[in-house]
Parts: sequence; C-alpha cells; structure tokens
Amino acid sequence: MSSNSGLELVDRDEDGVDRAFRADVLMGLSEAQKAIPARWLYDDAGSQLFEDITQIPEYYPTRAETEILTARGAEFAQSIGPDRAVVEFGSGSSVKTPLLLRAIEPAAYVPLDISGDFLRAAAADLSAKFPGLPVHPVEADFMRKVALPNDVADMPKLGFFPGSTIGNMVARTAVDLLRTMRDTLGEGSQLLIGMDLIKGTDVLEAAYDDAAGVTGEFNLNLARRINRELDGTIPVDDLRHVARWDDDFARIEMHLEVQRDMEFSVAGRDFVMTKGETIHTENSHKFDKRSSATLLLAGGWTPMQRWTDEKGRFSLILAEASIPRSAP
Repeated sequence: MSSNSGLELVDRDEDGVDRAFRADVLMGLSEAQKAIPARWLYDDAGSQLFEDITQIPEYYPTRAETEILTARGAEFAQSIGPDRAVVEFGSGSSVKTPLLLRAIEPAAYVPLDISGDFLRAAAADLSAKFPGLPVHPVEADFMRKVALPNDVADMPKLGFFPGSTIGNMVARTAVDLLRTMRDTLGEGSQLLIGMDLIKGTDVLEAAYDDAAGVTGEFNLNLARRINRELDGTIPVDDLRHVARWDDDFARIEMHLEVQRDMEFSVAGRDFVMTKGETIHTENSHKFDKRSSATLLLAGGWTPMQRWTDEKGRFSLILAEASIPRSAP
C-alpha cells in the first residue's frame, strides 16, 4: 500500500464542516419538495448501515452482482485484459472488489470514496489480501473530476462502479457523472458498471423497506448526520422511512415522512414542515437494455458487453470511452 500522497481532501470550513454537504442540505430543505442528494447518506455510520443492508434477505442486488462477478471472471479477464489500473468510484468496504481483482490481474487499485476513515480501513484490508498490488486510496467527491495519483497516470484505466449507484441519480445527473468519470479516467479507458433491472413492484419495494428496518435506519441516519454535523435540531423520532415505486420514472423513491407539524433549524437557518410532508432522500432507478445503453452513450461510453445473474435481476455492463465525433 502506498502513502496518501495525492490524497484529495474534502473541502471543509474553519469549523471542519463539509461545505458541499451544508450547501446541499440548506438548498434541499428550502425547496417545495424537500430533497437531499443520496450521496450524503454515506457518512461512516451510513456506509456501515449500507453494508448491513447488503446482508438482509430482501436486498437482492448485492447477491446478484456477486453471482455475476464470481461466475464470469474468465470472461471479464478476456474482455478487459491485464495490467489496467482499477479505479473504483465510491468504493465503500470494497467487498466485491477482490472478485474482480482476482479475475483480471490489474496493475494497481485506486479506491475513491468521500468517507475517509471507512476508505482507508477498507484499503488497508484489501492491501493485506493482495500484498503485491499497489493500492492508492483517494478521499474525494467523485461527482467532480478527480486527479488520480501520479503512480497510475500512464496506466490504462478501468473504472469500476458496482452496486447500481448510477440509479440513485436522475438522468441529467447520471449523464454528468458518466462524463466526469470519462474525464477522470481518460481516453482509451473502460468502465464496468452495475445497473439494476426492472422487475415486480413487490420485490422492489421489499428490497428498500425490509422487515427488520435496516433500510429505515439507513435513511434516518441522514437526519442524525445533519443534526450532528450541521447543528441541526430535526426531531428524528418524528420521521418515518417510506419507500415506494414510481412506474412513470421507473424508480424506487425513499423519503423521510413527517409525522407531525414541526419546526427545526439547520446551520442557523429555520425550517417548517407540516404532517405528511417528506424529505426525498434517494432514487433507485431501474433499467432495461435500451435505457441503460442510452444513458451510457449520453455519458460518453459505448457499451461493449453485458452480463446478468441467472434470475435476470441485475446487470454488469462493460463500456469503453467513446471516441469523440463531429457528426453521426
């Protein structure tokens, strides 16, 4: 494992507050439909809760994706080739990453994550599993172009974005992210990306509102984080986790629903919400073959190959950076 030279730190003010987090929360709470970007669900506590979610019976995506990574390793190796630097966007605990790394013989691994402590612990664990592999953790907001460590600058890159995180974003944001990833990775790069597939409403809603309430705690943790980091006074006990399917947008929506009229403050600003209002905290868009291809092409990536699990619940798509063209 390398040192943290090249580490990109999150922009914080003199009090240690993440400026982007504060700006997004204050803007989102000021809108008619209050909404906060899903990426802020993932502080250290949120990241751990999400890892817990991946183990619950109702949450199929992780098991389906792991099945693909386990069963199709030889095909990944053939399509991707050896000696690429694997750049994982939003690496979290990197639990799926060893399956890919064992398959493709990479030259280096660069995990990117906004949750620094979680990132470094996961990177250290992975370094122990792959002692000969250079590992370069970068604490960064991957929604913006990231300067990769100099050690991998001249290597061909493979972006790895598992877990259907792309589905958390509305189309314009997803396209912007895909273009940013292309800028980060450079010409000649590849991207292996997970996308969840459209299926029955009962299966989808259960996956985001499990019987044990783990997903609810994950959602409510956002309000607790706001209270802790932004001097918030949100009455968390009066919020309820809600998950529902919206067929028009082909997505599961997660909300925090207010159970009574309430007033609270965040970062010195006052807010009022009435019973039944919600804070929209996450979208989880689901895709089919056509919609996933359209999204990738709009973001500057050309689909090359796709794999699904045996039950057809989830897909992993390998794409290459599209060559710029002046006309169709």
